[in-house]
Amino acid sequence: MRRALVTGALCALSGLLFVESDALACGGCFQPQENPTVVTDHRMLFSISKDQTTLYDQIQYSGSPSSFGWVLPIAGTVDVGLSADALFASLDQITQTRIIPPPQNCPAPPDSCLSRNAPQAAGDSTGGSSSGGVDVLKHDVVGPYETVQLASTDPKALDTWLSTHGFVVPADVEPVIAQYVSEKFNFLALKLVPGQTVQNMRPVRVTTKGATATLPLRMVAAGTGATVGISLWVIGEGRYEPQNFQFFTLKTEDIAWDWTQNKSNYTDLRAQKEKDGGGKIWEIESSILVLPQDVKGRLFSGDGSSDYEPVTNQDGTIAKTASTVRDEDFATLFHGIASAQTRVTRMRSDVAHAALATDLVMQASADQSELSNVRQLTKELNEPNCPVYQGCEVVGQAPRSQAAGSGGPGHGTSSCDTAPMTRTSNLAIIGTGLAFLALAFARARRKH
Repeated sequence: MRRALVTGALCALSGLLFVESDALACGGCFQPQENPTVVTDHRMLFSISKDQTTLYDQIQYSGSPSSFGWVLPIAGTVDVGLSADALFASLDQITQTRIIPPPQNCPAPPDSCLSRNAPQAAGDSTGGSSSGGVDVLKHDVVGPYETVQLASTDPKALDTWLSTHGFVVPADVEPVIAQYVSEKFNFLALKLVPGQTVQNMRPVRVTTKGATATLPLRMVAAGTGATVGISLWVIGEGRYEPQNFQFFTLKTEDIAWDWTQNKSNYTDLRAQKEKDGGGKIWEIESSILVLPQDVKGRLFSGDGSSDYEPVTNQDGTIAKTASTVRDEDFATLFHGIASAQTRVTRMRSDVAHAALATDLVMQASADQSELSNVRQLTKELNEPNCPVYQGCEVVGQAPRSQAAGSGGPGHGTSSCDTAPMTRTSNLAIIGTGLAFLALAFARARRKH
């Protein structure tokens, strides 16, 4: 069993050998029954401005896909371009939720011993032609992909066209396609150019005219199991929220740090909320101001194009360099969004398969305040272990309440006599808080 990341819009599996590599797709995964692949997670980006909307997607699957293809419902015609996994990594690093434990509040050593026993910090790891009732609006080659934009008023004709051109359409997906056709959607179909292999696959972005923030969950349903995890970043000039799904935000004061496990209960609280919501609810993790230059600094690090690949013509000559592809990707991500007002709203849900019967519609939130991705906890479970002093020497560790009442001979009577508790506790708290902040900004933290 292999696991890989895929970015794009629909795995129509038909015959390519799997190579151990990052693979790129989006939407629903179509595959032959004898070689099933299950989509377990999506990471998606929505960039929304007044004149265009761009959707990116990165899929994580289990199984061994033998081919690749893409089908995505679209409004009108779209522009298709190439992206890179580095774009997701950059936004993830900037916006990931950071849990900072509460101060340990351990009993402080005597005043004269402070220089010898500095407070320690604990971290959280926490168009074209017509064919059999289907109009080919646009046919193009983008990097390793052949793309076709289709229109039809006859879902059966569309199913026939897809099947004829190598896309395996499962029977339970045919009604979904018919519904999109009745709603007057067109479709983007994409597959690898003959001769290309899985290791050539790249993330793809799809740009539509106008502000149309709708995530096609009905198509995403194809190829998923009982649930599918979706992380979604919405980039625009404000905070966004679901219009037609329930949502929640975990309050910092409700999150507790368990000193015995050295982690928070954030994940448990979220799982309970999702269970109560029946797999039809989204968490808004954060909504913060992000300067485009901060993303650029990460995306353009090193030679600036190491995770991008050039676009070549059919004769093998370079049409666009890797740097040009990267520059276009970055420009598209922030197109039409004022730099000083760029907000990134980060959302997450483990969506039940039944909830994928409805597309997710996004809207501007009534609450436009920032929602920080940094959670400084004050609530705790159990007690931290604290140093036990004998004079100025640390002779062991004990739970905080025991350490406060412990001490060897001479404790409180030696030349290292303890100063008033208020003063030394404040010093310890301040020192620990500064250490926590230093850790939070000095290293990338694993999620929750």
